[in-house]
Amino acid sequence: MEKTSVLKNYSSTLWLLAGLAAGGVLGVLLGEKAAVFKPVGTLFLNLIFVLVVPLVFFSVAQSMVVLRRSGTIGKVLVATLGVFLVMALVAGVFSYGLMLAWNPFAQAGGSGGAAGGAALQESLNIGESLASAFSVNDFPLLLSREHLLPLIVFAALFGLCVAALGSTVPTMEKLVMEGGAVIMKMMDVVMKVAPIGIGCYFADTIGALGGQIVGRYLEIFLVVLVACAVCYFGFYSLCALFCRIPLGKFWKEMIPPSATAVGTSSSAACLPVNLSAARRLGVSEKVADGVIPLGINLHKDGSVVTSVAKVLFTLYFFDIMPDSGLAAAALVILLSVLESIVVGAIPIGGMTGELLICAILGVEPAFAATLMIIGTVCDIPATLLNATGNLVASTLVERLVNFFNSNKYA
Repeated sequence: MEKTSVLKNYSSTLWLLAGLAAGGVLGVLLGEKAAVFKPVGTLFLNLIFVLVVPLVFFSVAQSMVVLRRSGTIGKVLVATLGVFLVMALVAGVFSYGLMLAWNPFAQAGGSGGAAGGAALQESLNIGESLASAFSVNDFPLLLSREHLLPLIVFAALFGLCVAALGSTVPTMEKLVMEGGAVIMKMMDVVMKVAPIGIGCYFADTIGALGGQIVGRYLEIFLVVLVACAVCYFGFYSLCALFCRIPLGKFWKEMIPPSATAVGTSSSAACLPVNLSAARRLGVSEKVADGVIPLGINLHKDGSVVTSVAKVLFTLYFFDIMPDSGLAAAALVILLSVLESIVVGAIPIGGMTGELLICAILGVEPAFAATLMIIGTVCDIPATLLNATGNLVASTLVERLVNFFNSNKYA
């Protein structure tokens, strides 16, 4: 029964990997003739592209409504968001350093780098303002997948205002909640044909670029696995020591959410065991009930690690890696943290995070399918870090809130 359950939980990933394997074999065997599969891959990508804008809008607006009404406010919310950000940055900085030292991307250079490189270098040279990155000057521009960041900002503000008005706009709140459910169901339906669509796209990619690209994915998986392992055992142990939790007790409570994460490939499925483990580690009910559910959407250390790999892969593939070490580090780390938040806020977002990377780096949106392969291959270690990171975050928030309270009148 347990074996059947694990296979069921991973069925979508296994089918997608099977599609990738079939596409890779066809690409190697047929070479450039594999281009015959390209229309099928393009059809799948177009279906995804059409759903991205409404999916982002409804999902982010829905998250804001739930957050505003959850009662997670004040010191707990401030401490929670601060802990999420710091943990994500630590994962990003470490992963970036590791992946530069063990660089599986240097030989990933592809074609078409000139246009994307010019766009990125121009952006870096003129120091493009945050205003242009997070906003547009006309409403219709929000309805484009090329402007996902402004859309996220607009959707968040819209959702917060709907929640603030509460009972005065019941129809609008119902539209946000039910509209999000409908769009996510549509995405779920489309993703059922992902093994075929991505497989056909991969066959065309391998046929055009050659089978050597397959070896890149294996090495990328290995470096992501090492990065996740160091964060899991090393960084999380340091967090436990900071919270004055004995390591034996800490790792005993880490076992249930870890096993659940690996067995289900779902951070959300770990919610009950994370809540129970947090209370046994001394986290108050108020903190645990606020931090852990919020973390499912906003805090994903494992996704940050894989996002670093995706961004670096894109930069090297298109030969647009910035020359400045500081500029490169800031670009990769901040974009990776942002991509992980976008992925977390959209439960069935498909390639939304990958599309965000492509939009910001100025490369063809179709390249998102290539980046999605990295996410699929690295899903298990990333999910392990995502799920257990929320338990660790709750202990850190508890420590910070207690510190604030004890020094309130100092």
